[in-house]
Formats: sequence, C-alpha cells, structure tokens
Amino acid sequence: MSIDQSNIDTIVGKPVHGSDGQKIGQVGQIYLDDATGKPEWATVQTGLFGTKESFVPIGQAQLSNDGLKVPYDKDAVKDAPRVDAEDGHLSPQEESELYRHYGMEYSEDRSDSGLAAGEGYQSERETVGHDTSGPTTDDAMTRSEERLEVGTQKREAGRARLRKHVVTEEQTVTVPVTREEVTLEREPITEANVGAATSGPDISEEEHEVVLTEERPVVAKETVPVERVRLGKETVTEQEQVTETVRKERIEADGVDENRTSR
Repeated sequence: MSIDQSNIDTIVGKPVHGSDGQKIGQVGQIYLDDATGKPEWATVQTGLFGTKESFVPIGQAQLSNDGLKVPYDKDAVKDAPRVDAEDGHLSPQEESELYRHYGMEYSEDRSDSGLAAGEGYQSERETVGHDTSGPTTDDAMTRSEERLEVGTQKREAGRARLRKHVVTEEQTVTVPVTREEVTLEREPITEANVGAATSGPDISEEEHEVVLTEERPVVAKETVPVERVRLGKETVTEQEQVTETVRKERIEADGVDENRTSR
C-alpha cells in the first residue's frame, strides 16, 4: 500500500525494513512537500535506543502490516547525510544532498520539504493569498474565544458553638404545714364523770402540761437532667450569578462581498 495523507498518522513508530527485508529502525517523523502536501521523506530512528535519525525518501515506499518497506538497504539509510531540520524544514541544499545520496535526480524547481506530519502540513488545496503579518502558514485563519468554566469551592463561612453556664433564679413553692394549738375544754360534773372528778384530794395544787408540735418547711436540692442539646448542619442551595469578562476574536473581511461567502 502506497503512502498518502490518509494513512500518514499510522506510520509513525512503525518498523522500517530495507530492500533486503532487514530491519533498519523505526519511523520517527514524516515530512511533507510544501507545494503538494504529499509525504516525501521519513526519518528512521537507528542506533542504540533509536538515538540517531536518518532521512529516507518514501515516494516509492510501501506500507504493510509489518511496517514500512523502503527500496534501499540498511547501509544506505544509515549512511545518509546527517540533517538537523531544527526549523521543521529541509533546505534546498539539504534536500539536494539527500537526493544525490539516494541516486535520485534533484530539480531546483522543487520546493523544500515542509513541516513534519503531526506538527501540521498543507493539503493539496492551493493556498490563496499570503499572510501580511508573517510567513504564510495555511489558507485559513483560526478564530478563538474564551469561555467561562464556573465551579464551586468550599470555604469556612462561620462557626457555631454550644456553651452552658449557671444562672440563679428564685422559686416559690407553697407547702402545707401543720401545728398544734391549745384549746381549753370545760365540762360539767355528771353522774358519768363524777367518779373521775372526785378521785383525787379534795383540795390541792396541781399543774398539767401538754406538749405542742408544729411542722416547718424543709428544703433539699436535687440535680436532675431535663434535656439534651446538640449542634447539627444542613445544606442550603442558593443561586448566585457570576459575571466575568471574556475575550472573543472577530474576523472582518475587507474588499469582500459577504453575499458571495462560500460554505
């Protein structure tokens, strides 16, 4: 299976086999032609732990379940000129050296190879116009905007405590009490009591004593539990509005009939 833009995302990390079937390394990055957007070069990670990268053309390479097969042997790939594409491009000079190494004809009319796949690449659609603020990247302008992401965060809003203290108050309780009082009773002498009345001396001095009693209030205090009090919490949900300023990009077209805008 040949390589095109539809399958370049599946190539990175695949094993690379040479024309003799020997494994060379694994695919590092795919470089595309700036003008056509077609896959043109692949870097092959070789050496211990894949610390070295060599460029190999993939225009004639084939992709299978076993990986990527290139029409060059292992030595040809490992001995390819070392190119450090720090800016994500191959210069015409670097590309010319690689072409000569692989015995391919190089034309000065060719464009230099562009960004590696995965970092961004151009499609086969022709770019219309160019950027005036910097180098032309693609044929579209991206509009971005900020959006609010609102959540909640718990914080301490206050504290509640239970505290008890002693107060003194007056209580009045009515208690019934009894007491004995002396009463004087007189009764005439009759046949029924004449015997008791005349049982003593006829004339004598006597004293008779009666003990009187009374009740007095006695107060005692007893501590008894009357109730239990505890603190509880309940969750109350309220609606709050959050207002924040967000930025949005607007794209304006100068010199364009907006009625002819294509979808």
